[in-house]
Amino acid sequence: MGSKYQKKVKLNDGHFIPVLGFGTLAPPEVPKSEALEVTKFAIEVGFHHIDCAHLYQNEEHVGQAIRSKIADGTVKREDIFYTSKVWSTFLRPELVQPALEKSLKDLQLEYVDLYIIHHPVALVPGEALFPTDENGKMIYDSVDLCRTWEALEKCKDAGLTKSIGVSNFNHKQLEKILNKPGLKYKPVCNQVECHPYLNQSKLLEFCKSHDIVLVAYGALGSQRSLQWLDPNLPHLLEDPVLSAIAQKHKQTPALVALRYQIQRGVVVLAKSYNKKRIKENMQVMMSGAVGRGFLRVILHEGHSLSSWDRHNFPVLSSRLHPSEMSSSLQGKACSLGQRLI
Repeated sequence: MGSKYQKKVKLNDGHFIPVLGFGTLAPPEVPKSEALEVTKFAIEVGFHHIDCAHLYQNEEHVGQAIRSKIADGTVKREDIFYTSKVWSTFLRPELVQPALEKSLKDLQLEYVDLYIIHHPVALVPGEALFPTDENGKMIYDSVDLCRTWEALEKCKDAGLTKSIGVSNFNHKQLEKILNKPGLKYKPVCNQVECHPYLNQSKLLEFCKSHDIVLVAYGALGSQRSLQWLDPNLPHLLEDPVLSAIAQKHKQTPALVALRYQIQRGVVVLAKSYNKKRIKENMQVMMSGAVGRGFLRVILHEGHSLSSWDRHNFPVLSSRLHPSEMSSSLQGKACSLGQRLI
């Protein structure tokens, strides 16, 4: 796919982010090493925005895929927009840059395009990604996120990342950063769970008012691990309203869900380890794949879907995998159904 299909959004620091990204978090049953082949394939079919994180434990494989596609001439480094994230055990200011340098070493890249705070909750530093005490309870750390943000600003000044942002922040947490005395760089983005069942409309409005791009993960539905999610909760891509819109316009529910976000001005991540679906997801950017009338229908009926959800499922309370905690993460609690902004 040529670069003409790579629609981009300008960030508040002057850099540009592709509106469609490839999410690299693998389902638990998938070996981490498979990230190599699927990321190579994603780049081949046109994904230039690659989203990853230290937490995913596959940056070495994702980096290898990127370098492979650069080496064979498929893309240049400047064509790729790569996002990494500083995990919760590295939020102490003195640990932020070493964490980014570790990611760069795993990736074997000189810089990342975007480095973001993965979650606004700190965990005690150490080898464990989710440190627990003898009773199995998470061990939290006390960190001022404003100091963490200053450490990210230093990473940007050092040229280790072009842009910096946050993830899973509500509007109060964003305001804390925005109102910080001596703020040098605003967050360019806030990456949160966002789909027709959780449309984040108020948070989106807040972000737009501050020139912060909302990036949607879980856009095709959250990871459905039985360990973390109630299997009786509805499947987004099997939703009757979404399916009816897709059937009416001869599209797939996934394309409807993705285009819904793009039409709202949201940068959207499509995660899949299925090559057929990866290629299908990229079709949302193909010229002629969808018409303006179709987009208006998605926007209108998509909002109706969200309203329908709030009426029928006011609280989708269930445990969520820690790597996919929603922006409802507040203090030390997380619930899929809470709609905190």
